[in-house]
Amino acid sequence: MSCIFCKIVKGELPSYKVYEDENVLAFLDIAPVNQGHILVIPKKHYANLEEISNDDLCCLIKAVKKIGKALKQGLGIAGYNLQLNNDPAAGQVVPHIHFHVIPRKKGDGLKLWPQGEYREREAEKIAEKIKNGL
Repeated sequence: MSCIFCKIVKGELPSYKVYEDENVLAFLDIAPVNQGHILVIPKKHYANLEEISNDDLCCLIKAVKKIGKALKQGLGIAGYNLQLNNDPAAGQVVPHIHFHVIPRKKGDGLKLWPQGEYREREAEKIAEKIKNGL
């Protein structure tokens, strides 16, 4: 398998690990948005959120919570952003599900995405299409 994250899990590639258990691995992102930017991944390969089992997703999000707390305590940050880029259209570069945990400090310059608005009756139509997909 050519997945870079699977190679990190197997120890074939180096990483700066900050947390590991039997199901999850967390390590520093090599291209951090802010210092302390961490990637949290399941050890099993899943391409995206729809593929991961519910059990492994629970383990993953519990580790994300633990990492967030460790960032606050260890780095003294005020907060953090969680990001999941799900599939290439959403900016996912490595096809192995992973959460970004990005430390934040007031005035760090990181901006959130722009917000839009719905036109008249557009929200109802969009909501109905989503409901039909459930």
